Amino acid sequence: MKYKKQEHAQIVATIGPASQKEGIVRKLIESGMDVARLNFSWGNSEEHTVVVGTIREAARSVGRHIPIIADLSGPRIQEKSGHEFDIHFKGRSDGVITAKDLRDLDLGAKLNVDYVAMSYVGSEADIVCLKKEMAVRGLNKPVIAKIERREALENLDGIIAAADAIMVARGDLGNEVPLETIPFVQLDIIKRAKKAGKPVITATQMMLSMTENPMPTRAEVSDVAFAIIEGSDAVMLSEESANGKYPVEAVSMMKKIILEAERHEYKPVVRRL
Repeated sequence: MKYKKQEHAQIVATIGPASQKEGIVRKLIESGMDVARLNFSWGNSEEHTVVVGTIREAARSVGRHIPIIADLSGPRIQEKSGHEFDIHFKGRSDGVITAKDLRDLDLGAKLNVDYVAMSYVGSEADIVCLKKEMAVRGLNKPVIAKIERREALENLDGIIAAADAIMVARGDLGNEVPLETIPFVQLDIIKRAKKAGKPVITATQMMLSMTENPMPTRAEVSDVAFAIIEGSDAVMLSEESANGKYPVEAVSMMKKIILEAERHEYKPVVRRL
Protein backbone atom coordinates (compact mmCIF):
# COMPACT_ATOMS: atom_id res chain seq x y z
CA MET A 1 0.00 0.00 0.00
CA LYS A 2 2.97 2.30 -0.50
CA TYR A 3 2.20 5.31 -2.64
CA LYS A 4 3.49 4.29 -6.02
CA LYS A 5 1.78 3.46 -9.26
CA GLN A 6 -0.07 0.17 -8.81
CA GLU A 7 -1.35 -2.04 -11.58
CA HIS A 8 -4.72 -2.12 -9.82
CA ALA A 9 -6.31 -0.68 -6.71
CA GLN A 10 -5.73 -2.94 -3.72
CA ILE A 11 -8.07 -4.93 -1.51
CA VAL A 12 -7.75 -4.78 2.27
CA ALA A 13 -9.55 -7.69 3.94
CA THR A 14 -10.20 -7.89 7.67
CA ILE A 15 -9.25 -11.27 9.10
CA GLY A 16 -11.57 -12.62 11.76
CA PRO A 17 -13.35 -15.77 12.96
CA ALA A 18 -14.70 -16.55 9.48
CA SER A 19 -11.35 -16.23 7.73
CA GLN A 20 -8.50 -16.95 10.12
CA LYS A 21 -7.82 -20.56 9.15
CA GLU A 22 -4.79 -20.94 6.88
CA GLY A 23 -6.77 -22.55 4.07
CA ILE A 24 -9.22 -19.64 3.98
CA VAL A 25 -6.45 -17.03 4.18
CA ARG A 26 -4.71 -18.73 1.24
CA LYS A 27 -7.95 -18.59 -0.77
CA LEU A 28 -8.37 -14.89 0.11
CA ILE A 29 -4.88 -14.18 -1.22
CA GLU A 30 -5.49 -16.20 -4.37
CA SER A 31 -8.80 -14.37 -4.88
CA GLY A 32 -7.23 -10.92 -4.68
CA MET A 33 -6.53 -9.87 -1.08
CA ASP A 34 -3.49 -7.58 -1.09
CA VAL A 35 -3.42 -6.41 2.55
CA ALA A 36 -4.70 -8.09 5.74
CA ARG A 37 -6.25 -6.05 8.55
CA LEU A 38 -6.41 -7.13 12.18
CA ASN A 39 -9.05 -5.30 14.18
CA PHE A 40 -7.58 -4.96 17.67
CA SER A 41 -10.99 -4.08 19.07
CA TRP A 42 -11.60 -7.83 19.16
CA GLY A 43 -9.51 -10.80 20.24
CA ASN A 44 -6.49 -10.99 22.52
CA SER A 45 -2.73 -10.99 22.07
CA GLU A 46 -2.51 -14.78 21.80
CA GLU A 47 -5.18 -14.90 19.09
CA HIS A 48 -3.60 -12.05 17.12
CA THR A 49 -0.20 -13.72 17.33
CA VAL A 50 -1.60 -16.93 15.86
CA VAL A 51 -3.44 -15.06 13.09
CA VAL A 52 -0.33 -13.09 12.08
CA GLY A 53 1.59 -16.36 11.83
CA THR A 54 -1.20 -17.88 9.75
CA ILE A 55 -1.29 -14.93 7.34
CA ARG A 56 2.46 -15.04 6.82
CA GLU A 57 2.54 -18.78 6.32
CA ALA A 58 -0.34 -18.62 3.82
CA ALA A 59 1.39 -15.79 1.96
CA ARG A 60 4.62 -17.77 1.76
CA SER A 61 2.77 -20.79 0.42
CA VAL A 62 1.53 -18.79 -2.59
CA GLY A 63 4.72 -16.77 -3.04
CA ARG A 64 3.33 -13.39 -2.01
CA HIS A 65 4.01 -10.77 0.63
CA ILE A 66 0.81 -9.66 2.36
CA PRO A 67 1.28 -6.55 4.54
CA ILE A 68 -0.56 -6.59 7.87
CA ILE A 69 -2.41 -3.62 9.37
CA ALA A 70 -2.78 -3.45 13.15
CA ASP A 71 -5.94 -1.37 13.61
CA LEU A 72 -5.96 0.14 17.10
CA SER A 73 -9.22 0.34 19.02
CA GLY A 74 -8.91 3.92 20.20
CA PRO A 75 -11.30 5.40 22.76
CA ARG A 76 -14.47 3.56 21.88
CA ILE A 77 -17.49 2.49 23.90
CA GLN A 78 -18.88 -0.90 22.93
CA GLU A 79 -22.66 -1.15 22.66
CA LYS A 80 -25.07 -3.89 21.64
CA SER A 81 -25.50 -2.32 18.20
CA GLY A 82 -21.80 -1.54 17.70
CA HIS A 83 -19.55 1.11 19.15
CA GLU A 84 -19.07 4.86 19.32
CA PHE A 85 -16.38 7.39 20.21
CA ASP A 86 -15.88 7.98 23.95
CA ILE A 87 -16.56 11.71 24.22
CA HIS A 88 -14.66 11.86 27.53
CA PHE A 89 -11.46 11.75 25.50
CA LYS A 90 -12.22 15.05 23.79
CA GLY A 91 -9.76 17.70 24.84
CA ARG A 92 -7.39 15.37 26.68
CA SER A 93 -3.76 16.40 26.47
CA ASP A 94 -2.66 12.85 25.66
CA GLY A 95 -4.90 12.70 22.60
CA VAL A 96 -6.81 9.57 21.68
CA ILE A 97 -4.29 6.86 22.57
CA THR A 98 -5.65 4.55 25.26
CA ALA A 99 -3.86 2.21 27.65
CA LYS A 100 -5.10 -0.69 25.54
CA ASP A 101 -3.63 0.95 22.44
CA LEU A 102 -0.24 1.11 24.14
CA ARG A 103 -0.41 -2.60 24.99
CA ASP A 104 -1.42 -3.33 21.42
CA LEU A 105 1.52 -1.29 20.15
CA ASP A 106 3.79 -3.50 22.26
CA LEU A 107 2.24 -6.50 20.52
CA GLY A 108 2.48 -4.86 17.12
CA ALA A 109 6.19 -4.25 17.65
CA LYS A 110 6.69 -7.86 18.72
CA LEU A 111 4.86 -9.12 15.64
CA ASN A 112 6.52 -6.55 13.37
CA VAL A 113 3.26 -5.50 11.70
CA ASP A 114 3.53 -3.47 8.51
CA TYR A 115 1.08 -0.63 9.26
CA VAL A 116 -0.65 0.87 12.29
CA ALA A 117 -4.13 2.35 11.84
CA MET A 118 -5.20 4.99 14.36
CA SER A 119 -8.88 5.23 15.27
CA TYR A 120 -10.72 8.48 16.04
CA VAL A 121 -7.91 10.79 14.95
CA GLY A 122 -8.83 14.37 15.77
CA SER A 123 -5.79 16.34 14.72
CA GLU A 124 -2.22 16.21 13.49
CA ALA A 125 -1.08 16.07 17.13
CA ASP A 126 -2.70 12.63 17.54
CA ILE A 127 -0.57 11.25 14.71
CA VAL A 128 2.58 12.83 16.12
CA CYS A 129 1.85 11.32 19.54
CA LEU A 130 1.28 7.87 18.05
CA LYS A 131 4.49 7.98 16.04
CA LYS A 132 6.44 8.87 19.19
CA GLU A 133 4.97 5.88 21.02
CA MET A 134 5.78 3.65 18.07
CA ALA A 135 9.36 4.93 17.89
CA VAL A 136 9.89 4.11 21.57
CA ARG A 137 8.98 0.52 20.72
CA GLY A 138 11.11 0.38 17.60
CA LEU A 139 7.97 0.11 15.47
CA ASN A 140 8.96 2.47 12.66
CA LYS A 141 6.12 1.69 10.30
CA PRO A 142 3.62 3.84 8.36
CA VAL A 143 0.55 5.20 10.14
CA ILE A 144 -2.93 5.15 8.62
CA ALA A 145 -5.18 7.92 9.95
CA LYS A 146 -8.83 6.86 10.12
CA ILE A 147 -11.09 9.81 9.33
CA GLU A 148 -14.25 9.19 11.33
CA ARG A 149 -14.85 12.33 13.44
CA ARG A 150 -16.13 15.78 12.55
CA GLU A 151 -13.03 17.18 14.25
CA ALA A 152 -10.86 15.21 11.83
CA LEU A 153 -12.65 16.82 8.89
CA GLU A 154 -11.96 20.24 10.37
CA ASN A 155 -8.25 19.39 10.70
CA LEU A 156 -7.97 17.23 7.59
CA ASP A 157 -5.04 18.90 5.84
CA GLY A 158 -2.85 18.69 8.94
CA ILE A 159 -3.78 15.04 9.49
CA ILE A 160 -3.01 14.19 5.87
CA ALA A 161 0.36 15.91 6.18
CA ALA A 162 1.28 14.02 9.37
CA ALA A 163 -0.02 10.57 8.40
CA ASP A 164 1.39 8.16 5.84
CA ALA A 165 -2.01 7.03 4.54
CA ILE A 166 -5.67 7.93 5.05
CA MET A 167 -8.74 5.77 5.61
CA VAL A 168 -12.25 7.05 4.88
CA ALA A 169 -13.88 5.21 7.80
CA ARG A 170 -17.49 5.71 6.80
CA GLY A 171 -19.07 3.74 9.64
CA ASP A 172 -18.28 6.07 12.53
CA LEU A 173 -18.17 9.04 10.19
CA GLY A 174 -21.86 8.39 9.56
CA ASN A 175 -22.48 9.10 13.26
CA GLU A 176 -20.74 12.48 12.99
CA VAL A 177 -22.17 14.00 9.81
CA PRO A 178 -25.55 13.68 8.04
CA LEU A 179 -25.69 10.43 6.07
CA GLU A 180 -26.62 12.22 2.86
CA THR A 181 -23.30 14.08 2.95
CA ILE A 182 -21.12 10.96 3.23
CA PRO A 183 -20.54 10.52 -0.54
CA PHE A 184 -19.34 14.11 -0.85
CA VAL A 185 -17.20 13.98 2.29
CA GLN A 186 -15.64 10.78 0.91
CA LEU A 187 -14.85 12.43 -2.42
CA ASP A 188 -13.32 15.48 -0.71
CA ILE A 189 -11.08 13.32 1.51
CA ILE A 190 -9.93 11.27 -1.49
CA LYS A 191 -9.14 14.36 -3.56
CA ARG A 192 -7.19 16.05 -0.78
CA ALA A 193 -5.23 12.90 0.09
CA LYS A 194 -4.35 12.32 -3.57
CA LYS A 195 -3.26 15.94 -3.98
CA ALA A 196 -0.90 15.46 -1.02
CA GLY A 197 0.47 12.24 -2.51
CA LYS A 198 -0.90 10.02 0.27
CA PRO A 199 -2.63 6.65 -0.32
CA VAL A 200 -6.30 6.55 0.61
CA ILE A 201 -8.46 3.57 1.61
CA THR A 202 -12.25 3.68 1.37
CA ALA A 203 -13.83 1.46 4.01
CA THR A 204 -16.94 0.20 5.80
CA GLN A 205 -20.10 -1.51 4.53
CA MET A 206 -18.83 -1.70 0.96
CA MET A 207 -20.50 -5.08 0.41
CA LEU A 208 -22.17 -5.62 3.77
CA SER A 209 -24.95 -7.82 2.36
CA MET A 210 -22.29 -10.44 1.61
CA THR A 211 -22.03 -11.23 5.30
CA GLU A 212 -25.18 -13.28 4.64
CA ASN A 213 -25.47 -13.58 0.86
CA PRO A 214 -23.14 -14.96 -1.83
CA MET A 215 -23.69 -11.93 -4.09
CA PRO A 216 -23.64 -8.18 -3.34
CA THR A 217 -26.49 -5.79 -4.12
CA ARG A 218 -26.38 -3.65 -7.24
CA ALA A 219 -25.96 -0.59 -5.04
CA GLU A 220 -22.91 -2.13 -3.34
CA VAL A 221 -21.32 -2.89 -6.71
CA SER A 222 -21.79 0.75 -7.66
CA ASP A 223 -20.37 1.90 -4.32
CA VAL A 224 -17.14 -0.04 -4.81
CA ALA A 225 -16.84 1.02 -8.44
CA PHE A 226 -17.26 4.71 -7.72
CA ALA A 227 -14.79 4.56 -4.83
CA ILE A 228 -12.26 3.39 -7.42
CA ILE A 229 -13.31 5.94 -10.02
CA GLU A 230 -12.96 8.69 -7.40
CA GLY A 231 -9.33 7.68 -6.84
CA SER A 232 -9.22 5.25 -3.91
CA ASP A 233 -5.92 3.38 -3.81
CA ALA A 234 -7.55 0.58 -1.82
CA VAL A 235 -11.01 -0.55 -0.76
CA MET A 236 -11.66 -2.50 2.41
CA LEU A 237 -13.81 -5.38 3.59
CA SER A 238 -14.73 -5.48 7.29
CA GLU A 239 -17.53 -7.75 8.52
CA GLU A 240 -17.79 -9.28 5.07
CA SER A 241 -14.43 -11.04 5.39
CA ALA A 242 -14.09 -11.16 9.18
CA ASN A 243 -17.46 -12.63 10.20
CA GLY A 244 -19.39 -13.22 7.01
CA LYS A 245 -20.49 -16.47 5.45
CA TYR A 246 -18.74 -15.73 2.14
CA PRO A 247 -15.33 -14.11 2.79
CA VAL A 248 -13.62 -15.59 -0.27
CA GLU A 249 -16.53 -14.71 -2.57
CA ALA A 250 -16.52 -11.14 -1.21
CA VAL A 251 -12.85 -10.68 -2.09
CA SER A 252 -13.32 -12.28 -5.49
CA MET A 253 -16.29 -10.04 -6.32
CA MET A 254 -14.50 -6.92 -5.11
CA LYS A 255 -11.59 -7.79 -7.41
CA LYS A 256 -13.94 -8.11 -10.39
CA ILE A 257 -15.51 -4.72 -9.63
CA ILE A 258 -12.10 -3.05 -9.29
CA LEU A 259 -10.92 -4.41 -12.64
CA GLU A 260 -14.11 -3.33 -14.39
CA ALA A 261 -14.08 0.13 -12.77
CA GLU A 262 -10.49 0.66 -13.83
CA ARG A 263 -11.27 -0.49 -17.35
CA HIS A 264 -14.03 2.11 -17.61
CA GLU A 265 -12.31 4.85 -15.62
CA TYR A 266 -13.65 8.20 -16.75
CA LYS A 267 -11.16 10.40 -18.58
CA PRO A 268 -12.40 13.90 -19.52
CA VAL A 269 -12.04 15.00 -23.11
CA VAL A 270 -9.53 17.81 -23.54
CA ARG A 271 -10.69 20.27 -26.20
CA ARG A 272 -8.47 22.80 -27.94
CA LEU A 273 -9.51 26.46 -27.83
